[in-house]
Amino acid sequence: QVRLVESGGGLVQAGGSLRLSCAASGRTFSRYAMGWFRQAPGKERESVAAISGSGFTTSYADSVKGRFTISRDNAKNTVYLQMNSLKPEDTAVYYCAVAGTIWTTKTSEFDYWGQGTQVTVSS
Repeated sequence: QVRLVESGGGLVQAGGSLRLSCAASGRTFSRYAMGWFRQAPGKERESVAAISGSGFTTSYADSVKGRFTISRDNAKNTVYLQMNSLKPEDTAVYYCAVAGTIWTTKTSEFDYWGQGTQVTVSS
């Protein structure tokens, strides 16, 4: 059974940093793309970043480019999201997910999801 567990969320002031982690189990994750998504109150879920199975290919939403960095450690079955220069508009529940293919940015191709971790950025 595939399981994803996020951690690292919390409350931070604008301009601060947080590092999210997502520990995965139940699949050989080096074969699959992983991604971070977020959902703010009253808004639809949006893609934040994605990383290929090898870790060599990444993709970011325009709103986080230059501030967020996605990475993975396949030996630990863990994906990370380093978030710098946080803004109040980054406040959301952040979810990690694993796709059924080695690379994709299509939300529909991410088939397992974690429970989410809250990130709150105060102004």
